[in-house]
Amino acid sequence: MPETLNKASAGAAETPAVTPVPVAAEKARSLWSDAWRDLRRNPVFVISAVLIVFLLVIAAFPGLFTSVDPSHADLAKHYLGVPSYSHFFQEDWFGYDVQGRSIFARVLFGARASIIVGVCVTLVVTILGGIVGMLAGYFGGWFDSLLSRITDVFFGIPLLLGAIVVLNAFTHRTVWTVVLALGVLGWTQLARVMRGSVLTVKQADYVQAAKALGAGTGRIMLRHILPNAIAPVIVVATIALGGYIAAEATLSFLGIGLPASTVSWGNDISSGQTVIRTAPHVLFFPSAMLSITVLAFIMLGDAVRDALDPKLR
Repeated sequence: MPETLNKASAGAAETPAVTPVPVAAEKARSLWSDAWRDLRRNPVFVISAVLIVFLLVIAAFPGLFTSVDPSHADLAKHYLGVPSYSHFFQEDWFGYDVQGRSIFARVLFGARASIIVGVCVTLVVTILGGIVGMLAGYFGGWFDSLLSRITDVFFGIPLLLGAIVVLNAFTHRTVWTVVLALGVLGWTQLARVMRGSVLTVKQADYVQAAKALGAGTGRIMLRHILPNAIAPVIVVATIALGGYIAAEATLSFLGIGLPASTVSWGNDISSGQTVIRTAPHVLFFPSAMLSITVLAFIMLGDAVRDALDPKLR
């Protein structure tokens, strides 16, 4: 028996000790890094992003695609003529409108006004609605009630109807006038979204810890609450951007938005409706570009929503 124990002890002594291999700790990923990883794998995001980049290039540099003046009218080039679909990127590719202007050139240059209005209105409503919603959600109490009632008043005004009333007060309308009218009336949805998000975030432990350590109100709101509450606002703003582009086209179609001298899709759709039976291409091409642009931004917003919503993972 002792011999057996000695042999077992000797065998144990001869067995080399197993050294544990250190495992590198995986770096924790944030919500934004996870969202970006999901977006790159989402074909809807890729397609919409490519379309939007292409539209932005057209809006910024339309001269890269055509050298034709979109305002040049030649009545000898009749709108009843069939478009030359084989003349790629030429003046007569999409035909001519009722005033003899190149539809292809006007479609390209019209992207600038529509996209500028959509982007600027989105920035205005995001900043204004974000500030109102953050203040209401963070301070609460009577201040929240006051801002919420003001938001309800503006929310009860239909966007297009209110914009028509505001724009009728201006004798000379520009792109910035339309941005002002839509921005003043369109911030309420973003304010509500931001308020709800702030109400959720301000109960988090890290916010309570920052208050306990004596952090100021401004630091808490900008460093702790805003970065964690902004995701739903970005989603709603991205989807709404396409709606603002459509709203500008609607106002221009009604003759209340941009002046007729401005090259925009809404103005071209308005002029093309008079010849829709005899020359449908005059109406089709600006309408198609408007639809593609609105659809691209809505698809982008849907993809961003899916990536930023933890419940959909």
